[in-house]
This record gives sequence, structure tokens and C-alpha cells, in this order.
Amino acid sequence: MNPSGQSFFRSLTPTDLGRCDGANSFLQSGFWGSFKARFGWNARPFLIEWDGGVKSSILVIRRRLGPGVSFAYVPWGPELPPGFSEDPVDRSRLLEALGRSLKHLLPHDTAFIRFDPPWYSEGPETPRPPVYGPFKRSSADVQPPDTVLIDLRLSEEELLGQMKSKWRYNIRLSAKKGVAIRRMDEDGLDIFYSLFKETSRRDRIAIHGLDYYQTLFSQAREYRDGSLDVRLYVAEHEAEPIAAIIVLFRGKEATYLYGASSDKKRNLMAPYGLQYRAMVDAKAALCERYDLFGIPPRLDSHHPMAGLYQFKTGFGGTIIHRSGSWDLAYKSLVTGLFSLAERTRKGFRSIRKLRSNRALNL
Repeated sequence: MNPSGQSFFRSLTPTDLGRCDGANSFLQSGFWGSFKARFGWNARPFLIEWDGGVKSSILVIRRRLGPGVSFAYVPWGPELPPGFSEDPVDRSRLLEALGRSLKHLLPHDTAFIRFDPPWYSEGPETPRPPVYGPFKRSSADVQPPDTVLIDLRLSEEELLGQMKSKWRYNIRLSAKKGVAIRRMDEDGLDIFYSLFKETSRRDRIAIHGLDYYQTLFSQAREYRDGSLDVRLYVAEHEAEPIAAIIVLFRGKEATYLYGASSDKKRNLMAPYGLQYRAMVDAKAALCERYDLFGIPPRLDSHHPMAGLYQFKTGFGGTIIHRSGSWDLAYKSLVTGLFSLAERTRKGFRSIRKLRSNRALNL
């Protein structure tokens, strides 16, 4: 498909969440819409009929900013039909046409719509795919635009072979030192959350309340899409929990969502063993990709999350860069005020993280 002008799709109509179950990304799935609806978001699925007759869904979630004001958000959407132009100008025009069409289908109090386009470039130094005006770069990204994808179609020997040697050593060291990794159901979330609060204090990261993670598990269990599986892995040493991760298995992809670790026994390298166990299990579940879900955009020792970049890229795989979050204003003044507030909050958080890292390095 090689679009021209503003003719990209024939129609855009409301549909039901079940139509989103076939989405490639869990963030565009009916499950995710129903989950976010439990926490103050309004999930609005729409059916797109593209030029050429292909149909696909798009999930739009909306949240109130204040009395009489809300905004809409499209996480990792739209998913484009096969053969759609790779020209960033065409894709930007599509986003604009889609945003303008959605404006008439969303409540009048919607101040702007935010897109996180799913397309990406590959390679550590490759620039992100551009998005052109009238979009404005969001003051803060909602989803991590940069990540590492591990190819699970490789054999276990090949998976280990693509890792840095120190990572292979740490995985084996963890097992040799007696770190036991077990899969737990949601009854183990108290253990995870205790470690997560410890991680939050240490790394100065914001976390949700325990009920958020409990609902993630219960919603995955109750939702009608049988391909979902949210798993909790806990690493223990001498019966003491020292690290834990939550991974979402869905279709051909497993996504590492959350990780937590204790300040104790960090020399046992439990997070390395946890990630490898999750990769092996995802491979056994016939997943083809393992998404480590978020790294800094590049290797930079001054970045507050530089250690995260080194940890995740050490497992090998492919570094990818998405475009990040972009806003299309429906009400310019409200959008500008929200952007200023968001930018200020992000600045304060960055300062706190830098101060925390400097203190740890003293």
C-alpha cells in the first residue's frame, strides 16, 4: 500500500474490546483495555477499515485530567496493515488523519490525543523513526521507546552464546551458589511487593500500590483471551527471597514487566538467573521474542539508568528504538499547560535520581 494525500482508511467505527484480542502488542489488546479500565481509564476500541479492505482494531484509552478535561492515549498503535508505506511522512500523515477522525468520536472534553507509534528502527546508534507536525513531542514518554528484543527461536546454546561472557558466568554462578528460582502464583505477590518497595527506595522509582499488581494477575486469569499468562518468578537463597520478576506471556511474545531485588546478597547475581529462567520458559511456551521492555536510548555513563542499559543489553538480542510519545492537540491551551506540568514533574524526578546515584557512588 502506498498512500497518497489523506486517503488512508475507509472508515473508523466503534467496536467491542473483543476485536482487539488479535492485536500484536498486549498494549493494544482487549485485556489491557479491560485492565486499565479498573484504574480510572475509559477503554474505547475502534475498527479501522483500511484502503484495500483490510480491517484491524485500535485501542484508545482515555483519562480525566481535571473537571471537564480529559486526554486520549493510543499505546503502540495503530498497527499498520501489510504493505503500508515505510515513509515517515506518510506514516505521520496517517497519524494525523487518524487523530482528526478520532476527535469526532471522542467526548468533547478531550484536550489532546497521544500516540505511541509501534514502528521502530534497529541498532544501538540508529535514530528513532521521526514523527512530523502538527504533532509535538510529549514531555514524557508513557511506554519505553527503547528496548532489547531477544530472539527465542535460537537454541538455548545459542541464547547463551549471544550473551556477554560475564552474563553467562553470572547465570551459572547464581545456580552454583544455591539460588533457587521458583514460579509462584499471585499469592506470592506479597513477597514481590516487599522487594519492590525496597527497589523503589533504592532506585528512586515510582510504583503502584499492591492492588495494581494483584489486579494484573486476576484480570489476566479472568479475561476471555486464553493466550494470556502473567507469571511471577521469585529467586530465593536459603529460603530468603532476594529478587523477583513479573513476565507477561502472550502469543508469540513474552514481556518482562517488573523486577525487584533486595539490598542483601546482591553478589549472588539472582536477577541474571531470573531472566534466563523466564527466557527458557517463554521459549518452551512457543514465544518467539522476549522483550526486556525498556532501556535508556544509548550507552551513557551519566544517564541515571545507565546500569539498566548495561544489564539488559548484556543478554544480547537486538536494540530497537520506537518514536516515543507524540501529542496532537485538540485544545491547544490545555495541552500546553499539561505539557508544562508534565515536563516540570519529569525534571524533578530526574534530579532525584541523579542525586541518588551520586550518593551511591560516593
